Amino acid sequence: MAAKHISLQKRLVKTSVLSSVAAGAVAFVLLVGISIYQSMSMQDEIMDEIADALLLVQPNQNEGPHITQLSDEFDLQYQLIHQQTVVLQSDSFELASVVNFSNMQHEHFDYVWFQHALWRSYQSFDQDTQMQVVIYQPMQVRFEKILSSFAIYAVLLMVLWLLQWLFSHFAIARQFKVMQMLSKKIADKNAQDLMPITQNEPSIDELQPIILQLNQLLQRLDQSLQAEQRFTADASHELRSPLSAIQLRLQVLQRKYQDQPQFTQELQLIQQDVSRGTQVLENLLLLARLDPTETVDLPLSSLNLSQLVMEVWNNLEIFKQQKQIQLVSNLEPCWVKVNPELMTVCLRNLLDNAIRYSQPHGRVYIQVTAEQQQVYLCIENEGDGVDSDTISRLGERFYRALGSKTTGSGLGLSICKKIVQLHHASIDFSVSSYGGLKVELYFRKFETPEI
Repeated sequence: MAAKHISLQKRLVKTSVLSSVAAGAVAFVLLVGISIYQSMSMQDEIMDEIADALLLVQPNQNEGPHITQLSDEFDLQYQLIHQQTVVLQSDSFELASVVNFSNMQHEHFDYVWFQHALWRSYQSFDQDTQMQVVIYQPMQVRFEKILSSFAIYAVLLMVLWLLQWLFSHFAIARQFKVMQMLSKKIADKNAQDLMPITQNEPSIDELQPIILQLNQLLQRLDQSLQAEQRFTADASHELRSPLSAIQLRLQVLQRKYQDQPQFTQELQLIQQDVSRGTQVLENLLLLARLDPTETVDLPLSSLNLSQLVMEVWNNLEIFKQQKQIQLVSNLEPCWVKVNPELMTVCLRNLLDNAIRYSQPHGRVYIQVTAEQQQVYLCIENEGDGVDSDTISRLGERFYRALGSKTTGSGLGLSICKKIVQLHHASIDFSVSSYGGLKVELYFRKFETPEI
């Protein structure tokens, strides 16, 4: 299953905005509660002031203009009552059926349900004048005033959240430039540049442990690389020399005992073992020198892949004759840009592998065709079948299928994979329809050079 990638920058922006949204939402709820309480208190105070003003009105006297203005502004309906007789009321008083004359001897606020709506009521009584007043106000009026204020607050809060998101996005992105520069420095590192990484100003304290550990890793990697290079150089000298000496002594012994077949046969077996050891050594040294990340200095040449395949195939004539292998080919002139020496090694290993693991008098199938912007190379051989476990492990160093009677070092396909990686190509292994192994390579296509 592919690993899920998470952007730390996006998560920081998201966390910052969500925390602000949470804090803003809590503040908005508190504001709503406080605003409702203050608005209700203010409206109740207005009702109380109007009631006090109405109680000062004498019978057969009109209310003052300020009372009319306040009642119209806050949609108040009132009645002024003297000895259960209405002496004064607001225009279009609708709640006459709700007024309870028997329960008006004390001052209090209450709620009334009238005509499918909730009303706020207030009643007051003056003991001296025996005047009674009752005031009603629809709660909808209060809610509309509060909601209009809340709508403004909500819009302002949304704008503030949007501004904070923009600010957080650009501010955090700016801070992440330091990490991007650090990432570029790490990406620029190669086998020739393992110097410690330095952090430019402004430095981030949280990155210092990472940089410290990374520099220690680079130091250990540099030491390991130097040790490997020294080992490669020493192995190249120390191992080649005795093998070459053994090779020369075998040649001398073969000439000396060429008239004695029993010695000649044993010397030939020893000669094969020495040749195999030399080939293993050369393959190991080549595998150690190849670095798939270093392709800048790799010399490339444009060549006809089909022609190179046939040259390598013809150079394996001895091995073909031993098993009487036949070639079935479909080769189109296709030009690629590769390193001739490395690609020759790759093709030799692949074709030699196809010959080695073919049955006597078998066939090897080679196809080179152009497919859009790619050049396709396919090598197949006849065999008794290849299981899926073997297919999955092909290309591992020193891996050879169990039960194989064919000699080999198990390094050929590993070298092929590295060479293909160096050329930014791809290689796939699968079971051939002919019973053997199917190797497919895809190269970038180049136009045929002008002659």
